[in-house]
Amino acid sequence: MTADNLTHLNDEGHAHMVDVTEKLISVRQATASARVLVSAEVIALLRDGQLPKGDALAVARVAGIMAAKRTHELIPLCHPIAIHGVEVELSISDESVDISSTVRTADRTGVEMEALTAAGIAALTLIDMVKGVDRSAFVQDLQVTSKEGGRSGTWNRT
Repeated sequence: MTADNLTHLNDEGHAHMVDVTEKLISVRQATASARVLVSAEVIALLRDGQLPKGDALAVARVAGIMAAKRTHELIPLCHPIAIHGVEVELSISDESVDISSTVRTADRTGVEMEALTAAGIAALTLIDMVKGVDRSAFVQDLQVTSKEGGRSGTWNRT
């Protein structure tokens, strides 16, 4: 790929925000996921609602929602867009907490970064909530799993 093909570089090769003024407004949605691997002790505490810091899943869910709305403040070349819906779901398995975030908008650019930010911050918040019990907890597999809308249409991770 040459510099001519890189959308976030101007004619002088400097990073810039892409101008989306001429793009059509369309309904767009993206889903991202992450997994937080934790100890069996943390799983038991989460299932029993006995984690010392309180309801870690609720705190992580709210953190993910808040993060999606502030993505443009965290990632330098992201556009500030109207977020019309955010869902963050956390589910406990035998060895992890699985996170899924879905973000929706009707705007000129997609919401993949917002979905990733929601899942990532929810995962980091969960680690903050459990680190007193499990210092080895870690995040893996932060990824976009699907997107809909915009010029490129629908995409699903296979």
